[in-house]
Amino acid sequence: MLNEEGYRIYGELLRSELITAMGCTEPIAIAYAGALARKVLGREPDKLLLACSGNIVKNVKGVTVPNSGGRRGIEIAALLGVCGGDARRRLAVLESVTDDTRARAVALLEAGICTTSLIEGTDNLVVQVTARAGVDEAFVEIRGTHTNVTRMEHNGEDLLRDGGAQEVFAPAPDKKRLNVRDILTYGETVELDTIRDVLENQIQCNRAISQAGLAGHYGAEVGATLRGMFQEGPFEMRAAAAAAAGSDARMNGCPLPVVINSGSGNQGLTITMPVLLYAEENGVSHERLLRALAIANLMSIHQKRFIGSLSAYCGATSAACAAAVGVCWLQGGSYEQICGVITNTLATLGGMWCDGAKSSCASKIAAAVYTGLLSVRMSMNGHRFEQGEGIVTASVEKTIEDVGYIAREGMKEADLEILRLMLENG
Repeated sequence: MLNEEGYRIYGELLRSELITAMGCTEPIAIAYAGALARKVLGREPDKLLLACSGNIVKNVKGVTVPNSGGRRGIEIAALLGVCGGDARRRLAVLESVTDDTRARAVALLEAGICTTSLIEGTDNLVVQVTARAGVDEAFVEIRGTHTNVTRMEHNGEDLLRDGGAQEVFAPAPDKKRLNVRDILTYGETVELDTIRDVLENQIQCNRAISQAGLAGHYGAEVGATLRGMFQEGPFEMRAAAAAAAGSDARMNGCPLPVVINSGSGNQGLTITMPVLLYAEENGVSHERLLRALAIANLMSIHQKRFIGSLSAYCGATSAACAAAVGVCWLQGGSYEQICGVITNTLATLGGMWCDGAKSSCASKIAAAVYTGLLSVRMSMNGHRFEQGEGIVTASVEKTIEDVGYIAREGMKEADLEILRLMLENG
């Protein structure tokens, strides 16, 4: 039963997870750490040591860093943060980069001041930046989530001791209270003014970058290709196109911001666009749209708490499942029908792996959105995969938890092999 404390926690989760980011969040986390290291050091470094976990490397390798002039990689991300980043903007740290600061970052890149290394046998999401200038040294570590600063030191002095850097790091709200039934209750009854601003920002930002992806020439143009094929066709394909187009743009250097979910802009887009498009095409009131987005966003956070921030499991799966829940709710779906949507989607998409952030994320999003919306039609027509069929259990909560376990623990070895092959193949 959702009580007053539950409403507070759910609202805090939306505020902590639905933040604005510019570009793919893994290179941006590196840029954020670089900007913090420069701030701690107090001057431009003459040496930069960069160490990242495998999943960070995997997700930086194939994407264009925004405001980089089309460049990719760990080093340019860190140097842009050092030379032109504004750490106060967190995952929008590179919005402040100018032509001059970009030119300086490129000059330092070409001068070879960076050394990069892979951290093995650690958490999936770790970024460490050591900046040196003469005898002075600054060290910043981000771990667990993209803005979770766990160490910050100047010449060996711990700057986080006694809460000295709380403007940088604050503990996340507890996600253990999340469950499907209470998420629906929250979305249906919450006082919207307590969360309206974050949801309105999500609509505005994510719609804009989706439109940019459809209008521009980004990456493999998955969204634009789908729209060209199905402009007058079924809603499922138009929704897939809208979500994919935003990923086309952000994976390939578009500087427009995205409102993320669970640390991922692609997941934020995947959640937002199908729900928004359904509401716009079916005359849904704006208040009801906001409630559906609250439900969809929390449903994604609920799944990701078992999966983890980064893994070998493609986050488009959980995000598309959550978007489908939002659409089903807009169609008047019951609790049982919504449980059917979750079951159908996860039973179908569970094997999609993550081989890094790159242009093909858009096609994975398109496939996931279509599957999620197919699951809506199936469930609304009384069709649901049953207990004992593969990983499906009698309880939707147990199914969600089991999928998360497979993604987090069962696919660890697959994650290492994916990274090994990516590094071997250049």
